[in-house]
Amino acid sequence: MRTGWLNSQKERALSVMRIVVGFTFMAHGIQKVFGLLGGTRIVEFSLVGAAGYIELIGGILIMTGLLTRPVAFILSGQMAVAYFGFHAPAGLWPVQNRGELAVVYCFVFLYLVFSGGGAWSLDALRRGRPGR
Repeated sequence: MRTGWLNSQKERALSVMRIVVGFTFMAHGIQKVFGLLGGTRIVEFSLVGAAGYIELIGGILIMTGLLTRPVAFILSGQMAVAYFGFHAPAGLWPVQNRGELAVVYCFVFLYLVFSGGGAWSLDALRRGRPGR
């Protein structure tokens, strides 16, 4: 396998991962804010309501790659709070307490804090380096 070609594609692969993760994260916000996609609409002025708006807006920003690093930092923190505040009390292991998704999102967002949005992001376009 040619690792040179794989290395040359890492910025694009990062962008694809960011887009998919942002899209799926946004769906959690759509469930909470609008009660769609099998979700239940929540009370807007509550902790879960705030989480819904953070997921919706943050997911859109991650998906488009706009302000990726600061948004990813906030979302990583939100997922850490979700895990330790809601899942961890139900058991030690994420598979026991149904917190796997919160853990995965937390660390993917933490990775985006350090990596940025990739080649196909509005951040790259704003820097004048799209598509690299």
